[in-house]
Amino acid sequence: MENAWPPWARRCLGPEREPWPAPPNGEARSWSGTRLPWLSTLAVTVFVMVGSGFAGHDHPGRVPLDAFAGVLLLAGTALLLFRQRYPRSVALGTAITTAVYLAAGYPYGPVFLTLALGAFAAIVAGHRKVAWCALGGVWVSHVLVVHWLYRWLPPSHDGPTPWEQEFFVLAWVVAVVALSELARVRREQLAKARAERAAAERRRADEERLRIARELHDVLAHSISVINVQAGVGLALLDSDPEQARSALTTIKGASKEALGEVRQVLDTLRTPGDAPRSPAPGLDRLPELTEQAAGAGLAVEVTTEGAPATLAPGTDVAAFRIVQEALTNIVRHSGSRTARVLLVHAPGALEIRVDDDGPATSAADGPDGGGNGLVGMRERAAALGGTVEAGPRPDGGFRVRARIPLPGTHDRGRATDADSVTPAATEEES
Repeated sequence: MENAWPPWARRCLGPEREPWPAPPNGEARSWSGTRLPWLSTLAVTVFVMVGSGFAGHDHPGRVPLDAFAGVLLLAGTALLLFRQRYPRSVALGTAITTAVYLAAGYPYGPVFLTLALGAFAAIVAGHRKVAWCALGGVWVSHVLVVHWLYRWLPPSHDGPTPWEQEFFVLAWVVAVVALSELARVRREQLAKARAERAAAERRRADEERLRIARELHDVLAHSISVINVQAGVGLALLDSDPEQARSALTTIKGASKEALGEVRQVLDTLRTPGDAPRSPAPGLDRLPELTEQAAGAGLAVEVTTEGAPATLAPGTDVAAFRIVQEALTNIVRHSGSRTARVLLVHAPGALEIRVDDDGPATSAADGPDGGGNGLVGMRERAAALGGTVEAGPRPDGGFRVRARIPLPGTHDRGRATDADSVTPAATEEES
């Protein structure tokens, strides 16, 4: 059906059929979502009818208003009721009623407002060619009537109109087009701004979901690893060494209680957005507690600090703690070593973290590049702060995780020396 129009008409009018605009988000069509502009159309109708009556008194040489003129005026304003649903049809309909009204010799006046509003609605809706064709068609028909066809059209004994008047009409048409184009551009800018705000909100929501997923993974992975190790110890010693089994169960109780508390804190931030959490976020000041938990799982942790400790921003403090926690969790789960060394270097402009164990590895990673969630989470935390995380086997055996997090307001002097580098791993120890 779209090709039923001749080529010249398709260029001006677009497709032959103008479908009902689809509602957003795939919702069912309903009258509530497409309310007609009754009040504004009624106001325009009253203005056009009353104004045309006054215009008839000011132009005694024109044909007086009669029933046919009233029908044309009412038809043009009635079409404006559908200018938001069918902007192209309304633009063409108002152009036709205006052209017929002027050709019939009726007085000039508010009839041009109907034409302007129809063209305005079409241009704002993006149907610029249709609106231009409608305005241009009215102007061309007016030129033909007042300069050549006036002999056969009312009013009788009418002469040609001076050409200077056509320049005024043309200027009026250009002004209508210009104002409509400005309104269209403004609407597109507002729509683009709304789309950008919606995209930014979606990005923030995605980032928040990712942050919560990292928090839950770090909390649960570490605590469940400790619980798993202690449960195995308790089962093995339940008959032969009940006291040691009791100690393992005590460790399980403490680890599970702490995990529940941290999970509750994360969930509280979801239930009450914008409120402060009930307990402070974990930081490097909780490293003694972390090493104690690791000791309960059979992993002796030695913590060494170099440089003058600086006051860390909350985000940096949390990220550093979680990186150390995840690295120790990986050792508990994937390494046969029962000792680990944590080195914190407060270098100028950055915080460097290094976690080493002597191996050997007891399980492979999820993929050739450490595709599990643990290393991914560590890298995401560091990258969010402009830092990096590297992990892999050491040249002399064992495994190393090294992170560098730039500190705000200071200059990052680069990476550690090549002597501390790790060998790219075919597989990585990680959760």
